Amino acid sequence: MAEPVRVRRLSDQEGRQLQQIVRRGTMNTVRYRRAMMLLASAGGSRVPVIAQLVAADEDTVRDVIHRFNEIGLAALDPQWAGGRPRQLSPDDEDFVVKTATTGPARLGRPFTHWSLRKLAAYLPTVPGRTINLGREALRCLLARSGVTFQRTSTWKESTDPDYDTKLDRIEYLLEHAPDRVFAFDEFGPLGIRPTAGTSWAPAGRPDRLPATYHRTHGVTYFHGCYSVGDDTLWGVNRRRKGAVNSLAALRSIRAARPDGDPIHVIMDNLSAHKGTRIRTWATQHQVEVCFTPTNASWADPIEAHFGPLRQFTLANSHHPNHTVQTRALQAYLRWRNTHARHPDVLAAQRRERARIRSEKGIRWGGRPLLAVA
Repeated sequence: MAEPVRVRRLSDQEGRQLQQIVRRGTMNTVRYRRAMMLLASAGGSRVPVIAQLVAADEDTVRDVIHRFNEIGLAALDPQWAGGRPRQLSPDDEDFVVKTATTGPARLGRPFTHWSLRKLAAYLPTVPGRTINLGREALRCLLARSGVTFQRTSTWKESTDPDYDTKLDRIEYLLEHAPDRVFAFDEFGPLGIRPTAGTSWAPAGRPDRLPATYHRTHGVTYFHGCYSVGDDTLWGVNRRRKGAVNSLAALRSIRAARPDGDPIHVIMDNLSAHKGTRIRTWATQHQVEVCFTPTNASWADPIEAHFGPLRQFTLANSHHPNHTVQTRALQAYLRWRNTHARHPDVLAAQRRERARIRSEKGIRWGGRPLLAVA
């Protein structure tokens, strides 16, 4: 009696990769189903059971197992070629693509989306057409047409009635008074945990970080301030957001221009940013608070600078506590402000802005304060 077909013993790396594909899923259905076959076979399941699990023919399962035993994980990506010529006309192919991109509910089917199996079963029932496609042929047809199985994305549009007015004000200040414009926002929450990132490493040997399960350090929020004219970023870490911490940040910004002349601070309309105490203080100290439109915090100039801050201080890191994490953030800020722009270029830009202000009779004094709190 012949021995039952079974996958050879998996290496630790092969087992982890197959488990990752099965657990996380993949847009490539072929890789996903083949990984399921191999992992099930490694778990002791027989070919008939695996065939029922993945809805495939038993011979297909045997072929995949034999192929894996020969070439390893390369069997997940078969190189098919040849076969009979296409049986569908260009008009039929266009109809298949149009059907796949049309919601099933609009065609009288009780689904929210098509699967290859459901779509292949629906096509032969269309009156006036003879379209019989297997799932793999259907997948290949859709792939050739640029149609793939994708995760649905959501979007949100601002409903602020003053949307255009606020954006116009921000754009005007950034263009005509950059020396007097600042931006403020919170960045976080920042937890204490190993954070995956990117780094240079030998091929196939990436740096590894340990996994943690018990996180007892809590979180902090980086309260960041950005000077548009000086291209300077600074800030401090706080345990929570709130009006008190927001006011402290605004005072730090006011100290960057101690001349008493008006300055403008762009920030989103979080409730902690627009309390009565903050508005009163801003009026008394010549600070104009410019709120971004609702659901449009992307208009805050500081947002673009939070990306590198996360990428070079949090990604690919394993900070033991908040103290070490904060020191890393501040060290990066000092380096960033030192290398933000070439000193000669920055000095030339300041001289040019001073000349323009002098010609227009605008009095904007004050010495910039490059502080990292």
